[in-house]
Amino acid sequence: MQEKDTRSEPSERLEVAYTDKPVSGWGGLVAMVPSAEDYRLRLAGLRAHNRWLAEWCAALPGRRAGIGQVLLNDVDEAIRDVEWIAAHGLTGGILLPGMPPGCGIDPLHSPIYDPVWRACEENGVVLNVHGGSGSPFDGFFPATLALFALEAAFYAHRPLWALVLSGAFDRFPTLKMVLAEAGSSWVPTTLQAMDNIQAKQEQGNIGVLNIPEPLKLRMKPSEYWRTNCWLGASFMTRGDAEDRRAVGVDRIMWGSDFPHEEGTYPHTRESLAHTFAGVDHDEVAAMVGLNAATVYGFDLDLLRPIADRIGPSVDDVEAGLETIPADTTSFAFGPRSVGAA
Repeated sequence: MQEKDTRSEPSERLEVAYTDKPVSGWGGLVAMVPSAEDYRLRLAGLRAHNRWLAEWCAALPGRRAGIGQVLLNDVDEAIRDVEWIAAHGLTGGILLPGMPPGCGIDPLHSPIYDPVWRACEENGVVLNVHGGSGSPFDGFFPATLALFALEAAFYAHRPLWALVLSGAFDRFPTLKMVLAEAGSSWVPTTLQAMDNIQAKQEQGNIGVLNIPEPLKLRMKPSEYWRTNCWLGASFMTRGDAEDRRAVGVDRIMWGSDFPHEEGTYPHTRESLAHTFAGVDHDEVAAMVGLNAATVYGFDLDLLRPIADRIGPSVDDVEAGLETIPADTTSFAFGPRSVGAA
């Protein structure tokens, strides 16, 4: 008989971010918009993935917030998937597909998706956007990867202003949106830019662009950030932590980005100490756990004994880090970066 690989057992896979044991078998990231010809096959594949994910999360009730995938080619089918995801315990919500310009369907700011946002709001389903999604692909050329790395942040952030400036959060005020692995340094300047643009367009013109019927919002765009939006902040740097209040302490959800090379593994504990030493304990607790519990509905009473057993202590984090691990490839130990990472 072939020996069973116990590294994929639920309890050990879940604790890897804190114990830094190697595991295998993790999947991909974001579904892109399929062509009309491929849509039915792609939809069947994503639904199979969602069924598997629901079973995997059910193996450890309350400890996994699975994020189901949807496609937006067909609004009615997307609503069915949202309702299925909610009914089958995928408390992480849905992962929006990558939708670059010219992808063949309406952009996210189109009112056609209002029934999807309504279904998410009514079912308590969170919208998630992942960094690296939504970028156009023009083929491989010598500068392709450099351009992708430079532009990935812009396209990963685009869903934020698409939903805010289109009034989606006015129509669905309890809808939640998370931007994951999309950096944080961009947030203050982007919110300011959105406020400026919105104020001008509500006056009827943006420079030489006349807007005869401006779309008015109930609040400034930056205010929706405080009520409806959060960051899945992967491999936070010391600089990210120092500038946390410009983003909003209650908006930040720390992440390890396991198992990617730029993530904190196998030095997660060291990265937490490096990033958060000297930071107010209540603020650290919010960023590394409590905010995520609020967004995704984790039961803290259930999780606290587990965190006490496998997580780093307050004293461990407060002690800081004298020497950065020589073998690390994580962005968490470097200077604060501007962009997607």
